[in-house]
Amino acid sequence: MINVLSMILIGFGLFFFFVGTVGVLRFPDALTRAHGAAKCDTLGAVLSILGLILQAGFTVAALKLVLVILFLWTANPTATHVIAKAIYRNRHQEE
Repeated sequence: MINVLSMILIGFGLFFFFVGTVGVLRFPDALTRAHGAAKCDTLGAVLSILGLILQAGFTVAALKLVLVILFLWTANPTATHVIAKAIYRNRHQEE
């Protein structure tokens, strides 16, 4: 049962990675691309890592993976915000 649930979580994670990639290719401008990529990237990574945590069981490796999730939850949105802010400022300085 753990293997099936782990595969489902990793599969959903890969799905969100795929959707984020399609969003980067299809969205019209850099701000919407950054938004779509950030949301899908964070969710895809967290779901994939949760699947890996199920596979690892209650070990030190699982604790390290939880720390990676916490880092991703803070680093990805922060980095995307900084990139989007730079894009926004660059556009308005040219006008």
